[in-house]
Amino acid sequence: MAERQAAAKKYGLSIEEYQPYPEEMGYGDYPKLPDIGTDSKDPHYPYDLPDLKRNFNEPFHVASEIIGEDRFNISVKHRIPMWQQWTWFLGAMFGSYMLYMYLDNYKIGRPVVAKQYPQEGPHYMFCPK
Repeated sequence: MAERQAAAKKYGLSIEEYQPYPEEMGYGDYPKLPDIGTDSKDPHYPYDLPDLKRNFNEPFHVASEIIGEDRFNISVKHRIPMWQQWTWFLGAMFGSYMLYMYLDNYKIGRPVVAKQYPQEGPHYMFCPK
């Protein structure tokens, strides 16, 4: 319990707020912060660092390089579920591939025949001097 209090004090959190990551994740005693993206924070709050939307001594999220304001917002629920997005993507890819395989023998293009010369031998004209 004393270790937990010391870790909570080290990160500026109360003992109720402090929850460490599981040991197998390898983050040590770093606190497990809520998954709130920078874009979801209040833009009108007077932050100490307004560019990053964070205050002095506020701990960084473990995935802060991923959930920045100009990147993925982890706290937003998507309008279309991920399984449906994958279904549409794979359906379009598979459908395009099947259409290609079906129409592969029906080429569209100008038919070209081999050149037909009137006689055998050299087929050039030049004037010797």
